[in-house]
Amino acid sequence: MIRRILTVALVAAVCIVIGPAPAPAIDRLYTVDPAHTRVGFSVRHLVISNVKGNFTAYTGAFTLNGASELIAAEAAIDAASIDTGVEKRDDHLRSPDFFDAKAFPAITFESTSISHEENDYVVVGNLTIRGVTKKVTLKGELIGVVKDPWGNVRAGFTAKGRIDRKDFGLTWNKALEAGGVLVGDEVILELDVEGIETKPMAPAAGK
Repeated sequence: MIRRILTVALVAAVCIVIGPAPAPAIDRLYTVDPAHTRVGFSVRHLVISNVKGNFTAYTGAFTLNGASELIAAEAAIDAASIDTGVEKRDDHLRSPDFFDAKAFPAITFESTSISHEENDYVVVGNLTIRGVTKKVTLKGELIGVVKDPWGNVRAGFTAKGRIDRKDFGLTWNKALEAGGVLVGDEVILELDVEGIETKPMAPAAGK
């Protein structure tokens, strides 16, 4: 009896010293807010200048873990929503010469790995354009997490990457008399993303 009392007392003392088990960290899902997000790009034109554009219709989400670190991201973009500010050019970009938006209406991205040093991130993922999927790397910054005046929790990040449009079957071009081509092959991706927290999630196994 005395031994049992001593054992219970010892366990109680250990619990007091160690304290209760910490609650598991909660992953948090953020839905992209189109009103405060830009999905843009830049491409060389006539060798001498850059044409910039945006996609205006898209959905997306990203996840932060309990330490407010970016751990996952995904997006689906309406290819027909491309906007470079020139209607004739945009119609050409929607055509089979480029995105072939009727046959391939969605451009998608899904992260496969994410690493970072403080707020500087490297996001690797699968980008699909015209039904062709290639691995791409985006580098950027997780700017932070704040609560807006209406009680919503928001998070934002920026990212840039480079792709060769020919890798995705966007091969149309015209040669210039002075040398070079009408449209550059390298496309610079430019993202400014803001999301609104939707719900907490149980952390994935192993995190």
